[in-house]
Amino acid sequence: MVSSPFKPGNFLAAVAIASVIAQTAAFSSQGRFHLSVSNARSFVQPKPLGFASITSTSLEAHLNDNASQTVPLKRRVAAKILSRVAFGFCSLALLHMATLEPANAARKAKKAVEVPLHLGQKIANYFRTFGIPDLGVLTIISALPIVELRGAIPVGIWMGLPISKVLPVCILGNMIPILPLLLLLRNKTLKNAMNPILTQAEKKTKELGIGSVQKQWASLATFVGIPLPGTGAWTGAMGAFLLGMPLAVAFTSIFAGVVSAGVIMTAITLAGKAGGIAALAALLLYAGIELSKGGSSSGKQDFLEAEPYWDQTNVSVNVYKNKAPFVGKVISTKRIVGPKATGETCHIIIDHKGDFPYWEGQSWGVIPPGVREKDGKPHSVRLYSIASSRYGDDMTGKTGSLCVRRATYWCPELKADDPAKKGICSNFLCDTKPGDEVQMTGPAGKVMLLPEENPNTDYIMVGTGTGVAPYRGFIRRLFVENTPAAEAYKGQAWLFLGVANSDALLYDDEWQAVKKEHPEQFRLDYALSREQTNAKGGKMYIQDKIEEYADEVFNKLENGAVIYFCGLKGMMPGIQEMLETVAKKKGIDYEEWIKGLKAKKQWRVEVY
Repeated sequence: MVSSPFKPGNFLAAVAIASVIAQTAAFSSQGRFHLSVSNARSFVQPKPLGFASITSTSLEAHLNDNASQTVPLKRRVAAKILSRVAFGFCSLALLHMATLEPANAARKAKKAVEVPLHLGQKIANYFRTFGIPDLGVLTIISALPIVELRGAIPVGIWMGLPISKVLPVCILGNMIPILPLLLLLRNKTLKNAMNPILTQAEKKTKELGIGSVQKQWASLATFVGIPLPGTGAWTGAMGAFLLGMPLAVAFTSIFAGVVSAGVIMTAITLAGKAGGIAALAALLLYAGIELSKGGSSSGKQDFLEAEPYWDQTNVSVNVYKNKAPFVGKVISTKRIVGPKATGETCHIIIDHKGDFPYWEGQSWGVIPPGVREKDGKPHSVRLYSIASSRYGDDMTGKTGSLCVRRATYWCPELKADDPAKKGICSNFLCDTKPGDEVQMTGPAGKVMLLPEENPNTDYIMVGTGTGVAPYRGFIRRLFVENTPAAEAYKGQAWLFLGVANSDALLYDDEWQAVKKEHPEQFRLDYALSREQTNAKGGKMYIQDKIEEYADEVFNKLENGAVIYFCGLKGMMPGIQEMLETVAKKKGIDYEEWIKGLKAKKQWRVEVY
């Protein structure tokens, strides 16, 4: 930075030098110099900082007593006045140079040494004013959501407390509010009041709910343990609640994360960056070991494959039936649509311990608890397409996922949802908590399986709403997991998904990630009926979006592509009408064309 050329010390020194020159000139002057008494009086009346002792009264007396003296006397008086004034300025300059500059230097040095207090120290000083002991202050600030343990440990060291006391006190303080927070968040009123904070927490922790309980535990502990902005025990607790983690899993995992964060912060505080990096590396190594447990030791998803992998001869069907259902346990239940979505859709992960194998495209039957009001008999089975690959979201082969939309009925007379007409099974599933048991049948169906023998086959997947469920299993198998099918696949998978608006999109983050990694092999097109318009200016429905690419779709089918339809059965008439119109324009006999696709197993439908 360029410094200013003007400095007070330099200025006063210049004034002092000019004063000395003026004094010398006054004593040596031989010319005429006139100074009236009145001018002298007005000049010397203010005493210049105590250095000039001549007053107007003494000067007048002196001049009256020597009235006979001539002009040279007046010149000598003037010279004396100027000399004393010059002496005063010289003294000022020397005083400034001797004291002011060193004072500035001292202030600069002090400023360089002083470090402004950070938030934790300021809060600590505030609580100290109430006479609270330092250990009590440390417990309080460790419990605060902004400071937490990661900010409290440096404060404890700053207080001069030994680390043997600082670390356990900060861990205790950080954990004190966590259990009450996990319990209080179950209150709907509090949850609604904290919705903005919970939304941010959900964005930061959305990946923690994927996988087995063991992986959830390790993921959450790592999230809490790494001292980065936006992580920590408070955010971890809110994320664990939103993801539906079991209370014991969430609490013990957060505790492990807090301890880890304490070790890392202690290492950073006492040993600098090197110590922090070493502690962080140890935590990440442990987390990596925990997250890699389960499944294939080679890191591949190849331990649930047929031989060869595409052989569907021994695909299991209806292993578990209504009278002897399989009992699975819910790992997590998570809402996966935005606030403006038309209805609520949940992603539910169920632990089957590897005892309920299935293939992509199959369905699970779910028997809701209770009995029917009309006859007292158990509720009938509801089928749901499985929304994960055979390896599950955690890729261990021990879990499976469902994508369920909560079925409600809006009563125009009540102007509210009628609970008497709500969907029994969908509401049961969307209300499940971790650890809840689910009676299941199946696996059911072979219609929606992937024909993988020819790795160059193109797949066209058409779905509305939760009809996207089987396609998630397809896409994970082909592009996300390390499966034999993924290694061999050379074709293109094209997903058409129809929903009401952007908030109702399902698994969009997953589709976008696959599209980024495989831009040539994965295509994605949305039909948003309430946000987009078709070529005729009407609402954009799924058939309208397909029609935009009619030539490509027909060409792909001509070359052996397989087309799937899954979702509400009400979508099929519009789609078939559109295809028939396009076929006629191309001079194709629609009925014969459809018959040929079905004969070649290129036309696969599962609607409800």
